[in-house]
Amino acid sequence: MLLVTPEKIASVMALVPIPHSFAELDEMVSKGLPKGALKASVDHIYVRAEDRKQLLHQIIPEATYKRRRETLSAEESERAERLARIFATAAYVWNSEDDARAFLTTPHPMLQGRSPLDVSMSELGARRVEELLWRLYYGIAA
Repeated sequence: MLLVTPEKIASVMALVPIPHSFAELDEMVSKGLPKGALKASVDHIYVRAEDRKQLLHQIIPEATYKRRRETLSAEESERAERLARIFATAAYVWNSEDDARAFLTTPHPMLQGRSPLDVSMSELGARRVEELLWRLYYGIAA
């Protein structure tokens, strides 16, 4: 049973065509996602333009992002997918994009006072955030 489907992750990134399996999503990521996929993910997390710009350039340096014509590298695509996956999971758990944004950007005691968004900048950190989200979802003491 998949709770956060590839379709939900792809919708955060505004991907077209929409992948219907993790294998399809993985193939799209390995070939390089459209540059707009990262921007769409960032736009879901922050409302303020300055916050969006800062997060975007935290994930991909500004000069590198500007050099990209249409497609991100495989590594950059993995970062964009990770961000979308974390947001999609938070939105599922909280059943609200606004609550997901608040959770992701607020320091959490189970993450040593760091925000889930900051922790999720690495793959292992993202796994920690996902684990925390599922603990909250299932009512397991975090």
